[in-house]
Amino acid sequence: MDNTLFPGHIAVMGGGSWATALAKLLMQNCETITWYMRRDDRIEDFKRLRHNPAYLTDVVFDIERINFSSDINEVCSVADTLLLVMPSPYFKDHVDKISVDISTKAVVSAVKGIVPDSNELITDYMVRRFGVSPEKTLVISGPCHAEEVALDRPSYLTVGCSDPSLAALFADKVMGKHTNAITSTDVDGIEYAAVLKNVYAIAAGIIHGMKVGDNMTAILISNAIREMERFLDAVSPRPRQICDSVYLGDLLVTAYSRFSRNHNFGSMIGRGYSVKAAKMEMEQTAEGYYGAKCITDINDASYGVDLPILKAVYSILYNGMSPARAFASLGHNLD
Repeated sequence: MDNTLFPGHIAVMGGGSWATALAKLLMQNCETITWYMRRDDRIEDFKRLRHNPAYLTDVVFDIERINFSSDINEVCSVADTLLLVMPSPYFKDHVDKISVDISTKAVVSAVKGIVPDSNELITDYMVRRFGVSPEKTLVISGPCHAEEVALDRPSYLTVGCSDPSLAALFADKVMGKHTNAITSTDVDGIEYAAVLKNVYAIAAGIIHGMKVGDNMTAILISNAIREMERFLDAVSPRPRQICDSVYLGDLLVTAYSRFSRNHNFGSMIGRGYSVKAAKMEMEQTAEGYYGAKCITDINDASYGVDLPILKAVYSILYNGMSPARAFASLGHNLD
């Protein structure tokens, strides 16, 4: 694809709340989009109701401008840019069905997780698995809850790409009256931060559920952003401002908001739910559950960064440690 034509025709790949929110933003700036959803019955209901039947049901779409399909290869064939918006645990189930050549396409990851098993960033996986050019891999993140996009509340996004001009062109497609989008070249840092903030949001939720208090939550988050910075500096050393909205801002909104599924998941555990029961209770995926294991594995294998909050969350989620014991042992590591 000629960069002067970027992003060309965009396909939204996923049918959840975040995919729906991003589709709403794209529809403000694109004549048409293609939308991949796995289930034909969901597509038929969407066409009939003119809204996603399962997520953000108040957002009405001009369905005449949307080409729906459950055939991922058909979607990949007609699109110039693939916007990936599926939960990380199911990411490979979807994209590994792609058999057409997508090496010339652009790929934008809005997946706030890591590829299971291989522990790769989404962009790295698309480069290795499908031959996508690293220069045409982008990420989109920031403090932007899908539910607040649906409510037309002010939202802020960051589009990352090694080519700033491509980042700016895609940012234009998600800009709107209520949405601002800025650019960055820190692709890896943005992807890792999007994973870590979900883990720390689970920790904040656990503290909330335990009724430990706002003071402890503030201490936790102020330590979490420094922990995030240590890890990002190890895995992707480069200048970055950790207080930028795509790092600190996204961490804050995910840790505190009632819309945060990771916070709510942690809160259930803090109130006494078992991890299994909390997962069953959740209607949507708490990405931080999977992110805690992925980052722990990556760190243990290659970096050895001191990550006490991550370690505490991992111990609760995967080793059966009680929240009270995990946070008691964490206490002397916070300041």
